[in-house]
Amino acid sequence: MSAQRFFARLRSHPPREPALHGSTAALSYGALLDAVDALAEVLLQQRVRTLATRLPNGPAWVIADLAALQAGLVHVPLPLFFTAGQREFALRAAGADAVLESAAPRAATALMLSVGGERLALNRRIAAVAATPAGTRKITFTSGTTATPKGVCLGEAMLAVAESLMQALEPLALRRHLCALPLSLLLENIAGVYAPLAAGATVIVPAAESVGLNGSSAFNPAGLDAAVGRHRAESAIVLPQMLRTWAAWRGSIGAAPRLPTLKFVAVGGARVGAASLAQARLAGLPAYEGYGLSEAGSVQTLNLPQGDRPGSAGKPLPHVRLRVDEDGQIWVAGALMLGYLGADSTVSPAWWATGDLGRVDDDGFLHIDGRQRNVLITSFGRNVSPEWVESELQASPAIAQAVVFGEGRPALAAVLWPGRVDTTDGDLARAVAQANARLPDYARIAHWLRGHAPFNTASGMATANGRPRRDAIASAHADVLAEEAATAISFLPENSGVPRPTAGVDR
Repeated sequence: MSAQRFFARLRSHPPREPALHGSTAALSYGALLDAVDALAEVLLQQRVRTLATRLPNGPAWVIADLAALQAGLVHVPLPLFFTAGQREFALRAAGADAVLESAAPRAATALMLSVGGERLALNRRIAAVAATPAGTRKITFTSGTTATPKGVCLGEAMLAVAESLMQALEPLALRRHLCALPLSLLLENIAGVYAPLAAGATVIVPAAESVGLNGSSAFNPAGLDAAVGRHRAESAIVLPQMLRTWAAWRGSIGAAPRLPTLKFVAVGGARVGAASLAQARLAGLPAYEGYGLSEAGSVQTLNLPQGDRPGSAGKPLPHVRLRVDEDGQIWVAGALMLGYLGADSTVSPAWWATGDLGRVDDDGFLHIDGRQRNVLITSFGRNVSPEWVESELQASPAIAQAVVFGEGRPALAAVLWPGRVDTTDGDLARAVAQANARLPDYARIAHWLRGHAPFNTASGMATANGRPRRDAIASAHADVLAEEAATAISFLPENSGVPRPTAGVDR
């Protein structure tokens, strides 16, 4: 779907139908398109080439994004959780010559604008033209895991992903989507804004705090639960850790209030697992797992009520082609990026090697086994995907987060973060034992420790989409892990199920 076709769809919706609903303002489709037209005209008059936005969730964010798309500019959404160094790197690398942000604080030379009921400042910058592939319309920075995050250059092909989602979700007739993730995350941008708007639905974009988010580091499930009820939301997108916390909270309060309007909760960003999905559904959350990556415009596969296999990542969307090579690596094609920002080659490949390991079953469902670079080889020569073991550990409400280590060691170790503040070490020990009972001997946890801090962006131990930063977690717990490695055999109880060293190697 081209931008022209996308906007034609928006203009085909009844102009008085509700399009956006924020904390302080609501816009019909007619008002939304008028606001987009007005801001696009200003951007063109100002001869903006690359627009960076640093805005909280709300109608103004959506209007700015659509205005840049309509004007044919490059949009660089800056996550609010970026450090000053990451932000400056992104601005320089992308060649951003204008930044649209909240009015205060502002430069004296800023152009003041009213966008979606918010007072914003358009600050100009002197910037060299960045070497971006022709047709770049958005540069999304992947997770912000380091001081120099990687920029993915996307063209209008990203709209094909939105069209695929619209088609796949059509049987559900979703009319009200609640944005529970930062709009700067590509997943929410594509699946939570473009797809619902293309379908003529209402996109609810309240302030992050009102849906239980505090930056990207803290999540209050009661806040999201209340927001779903308050806004009569029919769909939402959450990260795996958000889903587990939400389900555990609903379970902890006993007879949780019903969410009668909620039809579909998409969950992605990392592996979820059948057990976590089952717990969510028992708690009244209609959760369905999907899979995707920024380099392919976000969502690639998705489970749906009409085609669901818990534990899998779902079936490919209509625009996707997918294959698994002889090494088990997943390759995708269909709506790929144009290239990385600053890369020598700007030729978009026909197929993209995801770096994820998996398989496609006989019914066409994709199963993710882990990351190719994360595979552990124990000192017994066993290959183990840590994500597999982690999903078994996180099946217990006692364990909110788990990261498994074991490269070159006789047995696996795990760093755990508890599911609740009152979770005891005994609760964690029982959860580990339960997971071990479901795992083969070589994949069982022989040693675990309670984490020093939750795995989030504030601690530096997770990316914005919830993926653990394994190196950072290992570094933060290096002393204990090193001690564990040195005494790995001595602490193994006779009934642990973990093999003791023997001669020979079994690969």
